[in-house]
Order: sequence, then structure tokens, then C-alpha cells
Amino acid sequence: MLEIGPLREDDPARFETAFAAIGWSKPAAQFEQYLAEQAQGRRAVLVARLDGEFAGYVTVDWVSPYRPFAEAGVPEVRDFNVLPHFRRRGIGTRLMDAAEALIAEHSPTAGIGVGLYPDYGPAQRLYVLRGYVPDARGIAWDNTSVAPGQTVAVDDDLALYFTKAL
Repeated sequence: MLEIGPLREDDPARFETAFAAIGWSKPAAQFEQYLAEQAQGRRAVLVARLDGEFAGYVTVDWVSPYRPFAEAGVPEVRDFNVLPHFRRRGIGTRLMDAAEALIAEHSPTAGIGVGLYPDYGPAQRLYVLRGYVPDARGIAWDNTSVAPGQTVAVDDDLALYFTKAL
């Protein structure tokens, strides 16, 4: 049975362990920060548990660090992850449904940024299939628009931002 609920006090260490087991660096401190932001009402953290086992999570930043979203009051879906051995079971879809439903209680629009190298290919397809469209501002690096001729690193900070009417 799939359960989606908020991040809990005892989650950070377990999440760090789960990600370390697949070779990803997601330290407990990151999730402890998310707990603090969740308690302050700055971020919502939705966690998927399948039969009680951690399967993935997504967060919603109520004030996006991407200035065009922040200025327009568009909450941003951020840091969306489903552990590889839980993929292709509808868990990501359910997490995104829950995030969008939560955003819809506060805003008519959801925003999301997606990386541009091949590891992000499945996410790029998912967001388009869910109805997200580019925000027409081009690419951004570290939440700042990239100017023509500017050189930036192709890393996790290089993104194209999308919006969806809810």
C-alpha cells in the first residue's frame, strides 16, 4: 500500500542510508534542513512509503529561488526523487499529483525546473506529459537566466523552467 505524507523527525538518517545504498549523496543534514523549513511553513515535503518502506519524495518551495517564479508568486516543485528500484510503479505520478494538489490550494500555477543533461531525460518527458510548458525565459544556471554567449557549467544547476496551470 502506498502512503504519501509529510517528512517526519526520524526520516533524515534513513533517507541518507537509502540514497547511499544506490551511490547518491543525500546527507541527513539536507533532510534536517527540510524538516526545519517544513516546520516554518517555507517548504512542504511529501514522502512516499510503499508498504512502510521509503520509496521517494518531492518538495514544494512556497517562495522559489528562481526570481521569475518568486516575483509571480508561483510555488516551485523541487527535489523530486523516486528510488530506482521503486520506479515504474506510479509512485512518481502520485507524488506529483499530491504536490500539485497542495499547490492548487494556494496558487493557480505550479512551477518546476529540470536539468538539461541526459540523466534528466525521464523527468523532462514526465513534466511535458503532465502538461508543463517552458516559461519562455530560456535556460538558467543557479536560478539566474543565461545570456547569449555566456559560458556556464552543464551540471545540476543548469535548468529549463516550466509552469503548469492547475
